[in-house]
Amino acid sequence: MMTVALYTDLSHYYDLMCADIDYQQQSDCVRRLHHFFGNQGRQHIDLACGTGPHLKYFIDYGFQCQGLDINQPMLDIAKQRCPQAIFTLGNMTEFKVEEPVDLISCFLYSLHYCADLEDLHNCIKCVYAALKSGGIFCFNAVDKHAIDNSKVEHHHALHENSDFTFTSAWHYVGQGDKQSLLLSIEKTSPTEQHRWQDQHPMVAVSFTQLQAILNPYFELHIFEHEYDRLIPWDTTSGNAIFVCVKK
Repeated sequence: MMTVALYTDLSHYYDLMCADIDYQQQSDCVRRLHHFFGNQGRQHIDLACGTGPHLKYFIDYGFQCQGLDINQPMLDIAKQRCPQAIFTLGNMTEFKVEEPVDLISCFLYSLHYCADLEDLHNCIKCVYAALKSGGIFCFNAVDKHAIDNSKVEHHHALHENSDFTFTSAWHYVGQGDKQSLLLSIEKTSPTEQHRWQDQHPMVAVSFTQLQAILNPYFELHIFEHEYDRLIPWDTTSGNAIFVCVKK
């Protein structure tokens, strides 16, 4: 069995790996949050946009969309999926915009791709600078104290006569501002078997820390991690959707 670095190959399997995600439901939830809390503008940026599955729906909703990602192969696929959007290769910890926008989204816990708390601070400052007055930043996050290292997510799919098994898990050592996303892909065909593995370093942050970082810049509204209904956060669960309205 061959093992290689997953990151170099992830763009080829990203959509297959995420086939169970309801992108439309997630996008519609953020659209509704923007309607309730935002300035009703239609300029949108999706941070860590990947192959652009969320952007497709925002374009359908009438937004003028931009996507930012650090992975060019992902952006190449996104451009094919959403030719109306503008895509930029870049890091969300140091991005700038020519004109402020009304809505910035960051789905799939991608805010955690900030390497540490300093990078997280820098990302929040960039988001604040990129938003118009009354614009909103919407993202989901996990509290480091709620991470269960024993919990593993599995997903199976058939594609081009091969069987794929996708595995993902959070890992947090219990202290500090570092956590990891552990990913693996197993591909089995009638003639061969391959396995890819990778460990993505991410920022670990408690919700108390996160609120302290956000409060100087935004009015906060926090909801349970449910995209089909809006339920105020119960202050104890470790997964939540953050809606941040620029002050």
